[in-house]
Amino acid sequence: MLDLSAPLVMGILNATPDSFSDGGLHPDLESRVARGLELIDDGADLLDIGGESGVTNRPPVEPPEEIARVVPLIERLAGESLISVDTYKPAVARAAVAAGASIVNDPSGLINPEIAEICAEARAALVITHTRARPKQKLHRPHYDDVVDDVKQFLAEKMEQVRALGVRDEQLLLCPGPDMGKDPAQTIELLRRLDELAPLGRPLLLAVSRKDFVGALTGRPPRDRLAGTLAAVAHGVSRGGRVLRVHDVGEVRDFLTVRAALEGESAVSPDLLLRDELRRQEVGTAAAKQGSG
Repeated sequence: MLDLSAPLVMGILNATPDSFSDGGLHPDLESRVARGLELIDDGADLLDIGGESGVTNRPPVEPPEEIARVVPLIERLAGESLISVDTYKPAVARAAVAAGASIVNDPSGLINPEIAEICAEARAALVITHTRARPKQKLHRPHYDDVVDDVKQFLAEKMEQVRALGVRDEQLLLCPGPDMGKDPAQTIELLRRLDELAPLGRPLLLAVSRKDFVGALTGRPPRDRLAGTLAAVAHGVSRGGRVLRVHDVGEVRDFLTVRAALEGESAVSPDLLLRDELRRQEVGTAAAKQGSG
């Protein structure tokens, strides 16, 4: 069960060598486990583990290899956190759920309905993502008469499809798919009108971390997009985003803590004070020497 009375932070844990933002930083199982534990310590409510990146200039990963990447990681971390697996392949989803994953985050727009059948059988949660692109495909100059209407219609149709396959509404999360088969301007229009998805009646997963539209607006590469990501998170939470899929868990957790206090959504003790050890921060020796030159 997910308590969505306040936004939840989903930490991104890539078990891939070619992620657009952290490819190669965590090359083996032990470093990935350590990264997962770090995300939990930073305040992640759940982890989203993926064994195939969305990078479009690489071929798809075969299911046995993807299983080998994600299952040992899930087995190691399932006792520490709620686990989501990011996959569109039924064999991978089935193995991940058996290993301890509770959510299947399908980024393909449910290209294979067997994913829904697996979730129905296991009573796992299912994330349905809006995208008109196929896995590993980048649409060049995609056209929408109205991108928000397209998202609403697509997600409504997919919800009916998975209901017929035995998935209950309470198992469903919806992702509007920022940058998924969309140009930056289309993503921005979608996020501006995110509250129009409320009639679908299911919680929204918001995947805006380090995305292309942030880079297009700011002119910054992926790992320098934190400030832009936080702006997108602030906007999305105010318009219905309930699960925040992010790379920078600690920073997003701090943002949510301060936001909740200022919005009156969390209690603030009248005795709240800053601890003495947090009042000042020493400058590192090398930086101090450089500054004194």
